[in-house]
Amino acid sequence: MRYTIVGRNINVTQGLKDAVQEKIGKLERYFNQDTEALITLSVEKDRQKIEVTIPVKGTIIRAEQESSDMYVSIDLVEEIIERQLKKYKNKIIDKKQAAVAFSDLFINEEYETGDEIDIVKVKKFAMKPMDAEEACVQMELLGHAFYVFLNSETDQVNVVYKRKGNTYGLIEPEF
Repeated sequence: MRYTIVGRNINVTQGLKDAVQEKIGKLERYFNQDTEALITLSVEKDRQKIEVTIPVKGTIIRAEQESSDMYVSIDLVEEIIERQLKKYKNKIIDKKQAAVAFSDLFINEEYETGDEIDIVKVKKFAMKPMDAEEACVQMELLGHAFYVFLNSETDQVNVVYKRKGNTYGLIEPEF
């Protein structure tokens, strides 16, 4: 695996780089050598946060973890990604395309997948065209953390969502 390690509000020391490569390196058995792992270490107040993003063909494997100690966060995030890989192995590996990103060991090994995804409710609703600001108001009125709407400016389905610190995000699809 290739690693891209960046720091936000933190000096990425050689010790941190070594710890990241050692822990995230345990995931190498699941991926081919040319797979790239993007790792962002950040510090905000007392929170030591690590975000790991591993793009593979057609999918993004991502996890983040925060604690009061960066080394603990590094340990925890590796466990999360490994658990995700094992649980969703059959969902993320498309034998025709995505399989080239994963190692033969991972593809051929059987893992306990746990519970299958069980959709228990389906909602249908009419989407009236609106702008992002109106969608945020609707989301607040409903008390939801996200809101799907038809953007009146682009005629595309968008999603607004609540972020930490009473801010909002907008997801616009790219085709």
